[in-house]
Amino acid sequence: MRYRGGVGQWSWMFHRLTGVGVLIFLCLHIIDTFLIVLGPEHYNTVIGWYRYPLFRISEVGLFACVLYHALNGLRIILFEAWTSLVRWHRQMFYVQMALFAALMLPVTYLMLRPVFSR
Repeated sequence: MRYRGGVGQWSWMFHRLTGVGVLIFLCLHIIDTFLIVLGPEHYNTVIGWYRYPLFRISEVGLFACVLYHALNGLRIILFEAWTSLVRWHRQMFYVQMALFAALMLPVTYLMLRPVFSR
């Protein structure tokens, strides 16, 4: 037997990747918060970096990771609660992605507006 992939494979892969993305952010956040121990000048320097456009764009990426991971997690919870929904997994994935796009577009605009208004 050979696994042919499809929506289920993409959903699984994106769920894992976004989970790793959130974990990386959490580790970086713990490190930058810990810098206050070294003194306010170190902490303020690192926090100042977050004003640069690259970090603003990475914040959009973080939001995308959290949003996808949350929506896909809710979809998985629905499958576990009502196993009969599994036959609709492809349609539910498309609904999830439509919700993702509908939520992501305005948030991206709002988060990146300061970058492009300079």
